[in-house]
Amino acid sequence: MAVRSEPVTRKRRTRRRRRKRQPERWSALPLIEAVVLASAALLVVIDVLGRAAARLSGVDLWRSLVPFAAVVLALALGLGAAIWLWLVARAPLRRRRAWLPMLAAATLASGIVWLCSGPAFESDTAALRALLGGRAEAERRALAHQAFAAYRRTPPEAWKRMLERAAPFEAEVRRAAAAFAVDAEILMGVAAAESGFKPRDSSDGGRGLFQITTAPAKAMREVRAVLGAPTLDPRQTRDNAHLAAATLRSYLAEMNGDLFLALLAYNMGPRNGGLLAIMQQYGAGDFVTIQPYLQNLPRDYPIRVLSAALAYRLLRREGSLPRYEDGDNALRIQRVGVPGLE
Repeated sequence: MAVRSEPVTRKRRTRRRRRKRQPERWSALPLIEAVVLASAALLVVIDVLGRAAARLSGVDLWRSLVPFAAVVLALALGLGAAIWLWLVARAPLRRRRAWLPMLAAATLASGIVWLCSGPAFESDTAALRALLGGRAEAERRALAHQAFAAYRRTPPEAWKRMLERAAPFEAEVRRAAAAFAVDAEILMGVAAAESGFKPRDSSDGGRGLFQITTAPAKAMREVRAVLGAPTLDPRQTRDNAHLAAATLRSYLAEMNGDLFLALLAYNMGPRNGGLLAIMQQYGAGDFVTIQPYLQNLPRDYPIRVLSAALAYRLLRREGSLPRYEDGDNALRIQRVGVPGLE
């Protein structure tokens, strides 16, 4: 009997060792499970708050603000209840198999992602952005719709002819954009607004593809350093594009990333201190407050840049330049988005 019991004892020890090792195999699952559920919960929060923002927009205390606050409170209570229910349901699942809670969490999260993948979620997200973004978001949306309108006013054939002219310059413009960390689509839009991709010398002193007149001194120094060239020739596409990219980055930094103001500053140039000097003189912090002090208001310049950048993006992504007013093209184009305003 002693001889027979020895292998049985070994088998039992082996089984016990296996049972002890099993939990170690699934030790990372609770963390992954928590991340999956937290991501799904964030989508639910965005969706619920976005819908509330869309349906309860306004400034009336009882019709808008109080109901929205009630939604926030209900959402917080609902999330707390959901966490409690999950913990209750998780224990029996874990007793059956260590991986079952993870499978249930993944299934639940997949369902939430599917529900939040439609156009309704995009609309709710836009409403929440408008709520949280305040004036800045309102300005961004207004600017985007002006760019859409400018794109619509220009026939697709005209956009196509201009972008065909752009093809020989595209690679150099994209290299310049990468060198100075600016949006290549925006830079292509600047070239479109400045020269229509017809490099020339203009009567006002503008030269080349980007109609460079007087670039900021700092931009000139940076371009010389990047290109390793002691002198720059604005008539050469490479130098011209790099000067434009460095100048745009300089104005973006001056305007704290405000693309509309940076494009206005680019158009006005550095003469007499440029747009920044005017804003500082009158204590203006945005375009709305600076308007009364600008004699020659180049308001349409940023719109021309952005609409051309949109046409360039559409041609690259869609392979075509759809008419804005045909079918559901308006929604499609809006989903593509205006470069710099996503």
